[in-house]
Amino acid sequence: MKCEICKEKLEETFLHKPLGTAVKDAKGKTHWVCSACQKGKTKDELVTALK
Repeated sequence: MKCEICKEKLEETFLHKPLGTAVKDAKGKTHWVCSACQKGKTKDELVTALK
């Protein structure tokens, strides 16, 4: 799985769950964002960065 903003591979736990945040846009689609891209940003800033 890759980060939707920086396109780098997300780290995973030993159970293959992604380490990051799932952000839903206005249409309800889920986007995965890594912790580096998430730092210091609100949900609204992340959604606008996806566009």
